[in-house]
Amino acid sequence: MNELQNQVAIITGASSGIGRATAIKFAREGARVALVARRADPLNEVAQAIRAQGGECQTIVADVTQESDIERVVSETVAAFGGIDILVNAAGIIANGNIENTTLRDWDYMFNVNVRGPFYLIQRAMPYLIERKGNVVNVSSVTGIRAFPNVLAYCASKAALDQLTHCIALEVASKGVRVNAVNPGVTVTMLHRTGGMNDEAYAKFLEHSKTTHPLGRVGTAEEIAELIFFLASPKAGWITGVSYAIDGGRHQTCLR
Repeated sequence: MNELQNQVAIITGASSGIGRATAIKFAREGARVALVARRADPLNEVAQAIRAQGGECQTIVADVTQESDIERVVSETVAAFGGIDILVNAAGIIANGNIENTTLRDWDYMFNVNVRGPFYLIQRAMPYLIERKGNVVNVSSVTGIRAFPNVLAYCASKAALDQLTHCIALEVASKGVRVNAVNPGVTVTMLHRTGGMNDEAYAKFLEHSKTTHPLGRVGTAEEIAELIFFLASPKAGWITGVSYAIDGGRHQTCLR
């Protein structure tokens, strides 16, 4: 049984990592998916993978820091599929920096992608979500729950995304809309490499992460997608306003 049969889902960051895995999972479960990302070529590759398995999707090249792009994401999705049932905010960035060397420009860009973009997209999609009693899943991070050094703006942005999730959940619960977040630990995606790590440094980081996650390994994008799917599905119909850790126990540990 396809649990998302004929439901319409917008997924940002759909060209790679958690967004890509979520898009493929949703399409496999019967959803009609609006794939949103900045780069057309990898987005089209995801669309081909979905269509090859019989799924239905539409690609929308957009930058979540641009208001007009966000407005276009909503309008094109509604025009193509007739409404919106699910919104997954998976687009995000990471960069190193501490209180002494983080510039205002870097701080603002981090918040524009990780917080402002999801806020505005939720706001623009909300009338359609209310109409269909839909739901939102935001992709946050273990750094929204716990503090880590030298990723100051990233930690602060994910904590803000968690609080945004909780506040909106309270505001729209009476209208039948659920809003939740997932908080992954280190997961194998392109996030850290696009954030500046080269392949050698990333390999060392993944190896070290085996010692910082109590379950002894890092996560996969597909594992995170399974939790997103659950929270977006009818099975989670009585869950709203949660930040759900999926991190191999990382949030339970002290810094090391």
